[in-house]
Amino acid sequence: MAKIGLSAGRDVVAARQAVARIMKERGASAIRVTRFATAVSEIARNAIVHGGGGEISVYLDARNDYLRVECRDAGPGIEDVPLAMTEGYTTAGGLGRGLSGAKRLSHDFEIRSAPGEGTFVVMSVKL
Repeated sequence: MAKIGLSAGRDVVAARQAVARIMKERGASAIRVTRFATAVSEIARNAIVHGGGGEISVYLDARNDYLRVECRDAGPGIEDVPLAMTEGYTTAGGLGRGLSGAKRLSHDFEIRSAPGEGTFVVMSVKL
């Protein structure tokens, strides 16, 4: 298991590299590694930019069938999660593909958030 504190861009790179390393060790194709590492990058970056920092954990499930990633921050939270998950929705002037794109690039994706309570994202990819 890898735990990475999220406070700067270098931490996003570390999270991405941890995911890529484990997936490559398990024989995942380059495209699958790139896709899931991109999803993890987006979630980690969101924790820094919108949540003021946080922590990401990367680990294999009990049967080693899935690589799981949990990301949490103690930021302001997301007022309307379904709206935030809508393709094209943005609060930062971007393309609005971050959360919805991360979900698309993951096998399983769950987000829990509420105003004043931070955000918790769990995502996984089948190995």
